[in-house]
Amino acid sequence: MTQLSPDTQEMLNSLRTAVAETLERKRRLGQYAVFWQEGKPVFIGEDAPRNPDDTASDDDQQPKTRH
Repeated sequence: MTQLSPDTQEMLNSLRTAVAETLERKRRLGQYAVFWQEGKPVFIGEDAPRNPDDTASDDDQQPKTRH
């Protein structure tokens, strides 16, 4: 791996920390997370859809919010 500049390494560390904190928060809240692995989405968590193909991809299936 190539040597990163100190600024770039600091940015990378900040991004890794932010991702780790976000995933931990989602875990504590009981929310699932989605990762991209080997060209496919991977759903992780207790409430994760069992079959990713069953997730809503059409706007008609998305929950409606009131403004």
